[in-house]
Amino acid sequence: MQAPVDVLKKYWGYDQFRPFQEEIIQSVLSGKDCLALLPTGGGKSLCYHVPALMQDGLCLVITPLIALMNDQVNNLKKRGIPALAISSAMSFVEVSKTLKNAIYGNFKFLYVSPERLETELFLEYLPSMKLSLIAVDEAHCISQWGYDFRPSYLRIAKLREHFPNVPILALTASATLEVQKDISEKLLFKTDATQFQQSFERPNLSYSVFELSSKQNKLLTVLKNVKGSSIVYCKSRKRTKEVAELLQLNGISADFYHAGLKSDVRTKKQEDWIQNKTRVICCTNAFGMGIDKPDVRVVVHYDVPDALENYYQEAGRAGRDGKKSYAVLFFNTGEVDELKKQTDVRFPTREEIIKVYVALCNSFQLAEGCGEGHTYDFDINTFAKNFKLNAFLINQVLKIFEQEEWIQYSEQFFSPSSVVFTSNRKELEIFEKEFPDYDAVIKGLLRSYDGIFDYPSSINETALAKFVQIKKEKLIELLHQIHQGGVIEYVPQKEQPQIKFLLNRISGNDLRPNMPMILQRKKAFEKRLDAMIKFLQEKVECRSKIIGEYFNDSTVRECGICDNCLQQKIRNLPNEEFKKISAQIKLCVEKSPVSLEDLLQQLSIFSREKVMKVLQFLQEENELHADKTGKIYL
Repeated sequence: MQAPVDVLKKYWGYDQFRPFQEEIIQSVLSGKDCLALLPTGGGKSLCYHVPALMQDGLCLVITPLIALMNDQVNNLKKRGIPALAISSAMSFVEVSKTLKNAIYGNFKFLYVSPERLETELFLEYLPSMKLSLIAVDEAHCISQWGYDFRPSYLRIAKLREHFPNVPILALTASATLEVQKDISEKLLFKTDATQFQQSFERPNLSYSVFELSSKQNKLLTVLKNVKGSSIVYCKSRKRTKEVAELLQLNGISADFYHAGLKSDVRTKKQEDWIQNKTRVICCTNAFGMGIDKPDVRVVVHYDVPDALENYYQEAGRAGRDGKKSYAVLFFNTGEVDELKKQTDVRFPTREEIIKVYVALCNSFQLAEGCGEGHTYDFDINTFAKNFKLNAFLINQVLKIFEQEEWIQYSEQFFSPSSVVFTSNRKELEIFEKEFPDYDAVIKGLLRSYDGIFDYPSSINETALAKFVQIKKEKLIELLHQIHQGGVIEYVPQKEQPQIKFLLNRISGNDLRPNMPMILQRKKAFEKRLDAMIKFLQEKVECRSKIIGEYFNDSTVRECGICDNCLQQKIRNLPNEEFKKISAQIKLCVEKSPVSLEDLLQQLSIFSREKVMKVLQFLQEENELHADKTGKIYL
């Protein structure tokens, strides 16, 4: 058998692993279950890629991120590694074909969502799969005490029934001690399971927090001082557009991104940013998961996240190339007050839960005893307006419904256009003779999509229009006309959120939400909020150490480069003296770059130690820079 480092060199070109990667790989190869806590950008995927390539069989990768699935599969294929993925955008025939390839083809990886594990089709093929490893990405989603609990993750452990001897590798970038324990228990880890935690220390990342009355001016200052690719995280979709327009008006290349945009628009915006055609992407937290862009120089949080887990993951997208980068967080007093009120809004009363449930069932005209397995388009704003309910309250109640396993709610649902022939071949021939104008489109469908007579097939109108040599708009018009003729069933692309009822409707009086469990989740949420507020308001302790302590990592040292560490360095200097030395330094380098020794000589009236402290502070804050020769300039 090849050594892990040989596989790493062969496919990725690296000569050595990052900390703990090789230990995790060896643990998996020995057949042990393993929990790997590796920070954002810490190389989690190699921990299952390498051992899977060293063994016979297939590695099943479970991830909630469709974008990550596609990116990983494409990257593996480029390296000559055969891989597959199943997403919600695929037709029945495509899923069936992919599962057959996973069983009978020479493929090493199959990426699926946790929801896919429960489908009848997947369960039909599952026993025939020869698995070498089960990799669970974003493993913190299995814990109801974590910040991103997803009930579908709880069903992953059922794989043990089919594959009792196949090791499970659980991976996450952020999990508290409580969540780590929950992951091991919920995945039924064996007694000899191992755990590895890479340090949460990011020595090249400078954390700063600013309490501001005007965020706009500070954002422009930050982006002016820190050049290069940037992300600005905002809490609302509306805010992403407003901030992007502000930057554009000030001559900064920027765009906005959120889950409400059409998928092709999102893809284009993302690609433009990755390729540095757009410098700043202003986005909600729907952006960034699974994106590997190492040269991000600054991540700004324009609004306050509600948990350090979110913040650490998002901020950690800066500086993955190891170069000096910045994580900047803005807040004001009003936001802290809003955070403190979040618990009552996020954890509604039983009466509020019942009220939303009844309204939801009524909106889809569901009678009692009906609804199980039915899926509906859902616009939360229209629903809120029609039933005079608060949209945020609705969103929180829907999450409770998911956790109680009454519904599945997908805010980022995408369903491609599909076509299936509803006529038999004889009827089709008669139709074509009567309506020859549709002949090219019908033949184009038959030649482009296998099995279209038997099952609905996902179609791409742009590609089909090119194939039959007509405009896309004309093609769509003809497809609708053929549909009306009763020959095909044409379902146009959907990108609306979807609600699927997992149980039949019951009377509101009979609804029994698990209030004790909701109360426990509320307490866990309050604990996370307290930690986030402490991070905002702390003026002395190193921010890297605060993060390390939160995630039970006692190895994190004072970084020396966060705002608190820098302030600590100059705290011994009286404010007036600091301002005086700072002004003199800037005066010296105003006209042309100056070497350090010349600068110290020009400022010899001040002590060398004090000048060095002020100089380091100004450089860390990007108010001063150094060229390749070491000369200092504004």
